[in-house]
Amino acid sequence: MKGPVRPEGRRVFGARVAELRVRRGLTQRELADAIGRTASWLSQVERGVQPVNRLDVLHMLADGLGVPLHELRPDAPPSDQADESAPEPNDLDRARLLISGHPAPGTLLDSGSPYEGPSFAELRSAVDDAWSLAHGDRFAELSALLSSLIPHVERAARAVEERDRAEVYGLLARAYQALSAAFVRQNEPDAAWVAADRSIAAAERSGHVMGVFAGTFRLAHAFVRLKRYDQAEHTALSAANALGAYAARTEAPLPEVLSLLGSFQLALALVHARTGNRADARRETANARRTAGLLREDRNDHNLEFGPTNVEVQAVSIAVDLGDAGEALDISERLDASGLSAERQARLALDVGRAHAQLRHVEEALTCFLGAERLSPEMVRTHVAARAAIRDLMLIVGRTASPELRALARRADAMS
Repeated sequence: MKGPVRPEGRRVFGARVAELRVRRGLTQRELADAIGRTASWLSQVERGVQPVNRLDVLHMLADGLGVPLHELRPDAPPSDQADESAPEPNDLDRARLLISGHPAPGTLLDSGSPYEGPSFAELRSAVDDAWSLAHGDRFAELSALLSSLIPHVERAARAVEERDRAEVYGLLARAYQALSAAFVRQNEPDAAWVAADRSIAAAERSGHVMGVFAGTFRLAHAFVRLKRYDQAEHTALSAANALGAYAARTEAPLPEVLSLLGSFQLALALVHARTGNRADARRETANARRTAGLLREDRNDHNLEFGPTNVEVQAVSIAVDLGDAGEALDISERLDASGLSAERQARLALDVGRAHAQLRHVEEALTCFLGAERLSPEMVRTHVAARAAIRDLMLIVGRTASPELRALARRADAMS
């Protein structure tokens, strides 16, 4: 595409969207729901008020209207890429098989046998290792570890003495949470949903209530990746309301309660940003900032990395999702994320790169994407929005793309 569309071009494009929508027999509400946007956003698009310049949003609109991209926007590049929604082999395929079916069928046929396997100390250490691998985006190693670890813990939960089961179920909940987080980042949201659901069940059996909320947080993010924004909002809002009420009647809420509350507030901000609800996205970001202020430090309760720094990292991402690239860059300039995991630092670099791409700052965006790749090579390849931004950069520069940008686009499978 050849840059931002002028007002008259927006009106022509909007009329085209309306024509295709009516031809398909859809109301504005029905089409908006199908593409994960609000009816008011779609109304503004059709009236020529709201520009649609991002290629990923154009693809989403075309899919919702059931037409090829070039029929919706004739000056868009040909859509000769493979279907990105089709499943591709990835480093978590082994773990995906792991969560298929009942988690421990053999144990059901051998009830009453004593547990024979790694010690509790070894299981605890392995779960900690799993989270280190998840935060480092080392998915092949994570998949190998959990494919061995989870069957051991599932058997232990059913075979150990009653007095030890709470601890084992707690370990199982944490293992499934790590798996769910990894599935989300590898764009396997249906598997993330299953893993999150199992983590919630295990946490409840452990008696650790906050572990239930930690699993629910992973579930909310699975719904976001599935673009089931109504389910994501319901899940996150229900949890945030419960935690907020609990914290209000507690004289000194535990840090883990505040970490979970703030994380759900950020999840809500993300949902609102993805659906174009600017006011609510900003409100929930402000709520998360206030919650982080109560903590006064960066923490890692339930592997959430919640705290003042992470709130601002997420604020950058939310600003980019809302199309507020300048605001995103302003926030990022005040940030020192060096104390966060490599995964969070890489995510910040990607989002800053996306902001530069929105402003057509090609060299700055490339520098950010390369920095993110150094921190987490897998993330650039699996992060849908980052791949779309790299593809847009290639469209902006066309034949003048530098060798570095071309090489990055090939590695990210983002060649136009």
